[in-house]
Amino acid sequence: MEKRAPADHPITDVIARRWSPRGYDASRPVSSENLMSILEAGRWAPSSSNEQPWRYLVFDRSDPEALAKAHDCLSSGNAWAKAAPVLMLSVAKRTYTRNGKSNRHAGHDTGAASISMALQATALGLWLHQMGGYDPEKARAYFGIPDDFDPMAMIALGYMLPETEIPPEILLRDQAPRVRNPVEAMAFRGQWGAGLE
Repeated sequence: MEKRAPADHPITDVIARRWSPRGYDASRPVSSENLMSILEAGRWAPSSSNEQPWRYLVFDRSDPEALAKAHDCLSSGNAWAKAAPVLMLSVAKRTYTRNGKSNRHAGHDTGAASISMALQATALGLWLHQMGGYDPEKARAYFGIPDDFDPMAMIALGYMLPETEIPPEILLRDQAPRVRNPVEAMAFRGQWGAGLE
């Protein structure tokens, strides 16, 4: 299923094609080569002072126990993600390694790494869906996440099912139009609320 962004202004193809489906093919694994390529894209994201505060926990069928725990962290509304062959959890280090001071950019930078990974996945014909619907404290306890790291998003990664095989309740959500606020609602020239004209 293709869902290109109906952009008001020109954007590059991989950005227009990237979206977050829910109909994953549980029978089609993600190769180690593709997974490493996606993680490598995250590695090269920009970050404040080159801190690289992001970490990713990766769960797949090579460790069924860890994958089951990741599934258990998902909210009921994200049960569809259990079909994805790979789940990841993005985690942000909230302090700078060089001096221990608070890094208020950690979440932003981790998001930058995640979108880099999403774009690489799209370029490879895979789909990456980031979710806030999971229990971060359960994840912290299950996976031994240190105190100075914050769980950010659970991420589903895999191939889409053919449209004819997607369960109807998921297909309905996946077929919904892509909608975004206009550029003028998010960008102001010179002062908050000022127009771009």
